[in-house]
Amino acid sequence: MSAKETALRIIDESRLGTMATVNEGKPYSRYMTFMNDGFTLYTPTSKESEKVDQLESNPYTHILIGYEGEGFNDAYLEILGRVSISEDNSLKEKIWNDQMKHWFDGPHDPNLVILKVMPETARLMNKKGESPQTIDF
Repeated sequence: MSAKETALRIIDESRLGTMATVNEGKPYSRYMTFMNDGFTLYTPTSKESEKVDQLESNPYTHILIGYEGEGFNDAYLEILGRVSISEDNSLKEKIWNDQMKHWFDGPHDPNLVILKVMPETARLMNKKGESPQTIDF
């Protein structure tokens, strides 16, 4: 399996990852849930969140996704991507699931926005002890 095929498998199978933004020149990371369409990642958040303010100032993010927690030979991805903030109702409906009811009234909640991450590069890490492999998009 090629690095790109392995990367897509990881993205397809993983929903939880970390997302870093920059705040006053310093990194800030948090756990996020991700959905994907190929290599494009989507994650819901509140338009009033700090990360939205941070992404409006600097639209780049660094995401870690795929680590299974065993500690050895767990392949994962480091993704550098550019984020756009979407209020598109059809995208909100596509991404919506009932777990989001804890934070939002529904897919048309005016505070719900979808962060769309377009990867620029990714690094496949820790694949059975192999060296990191860079994937360009």
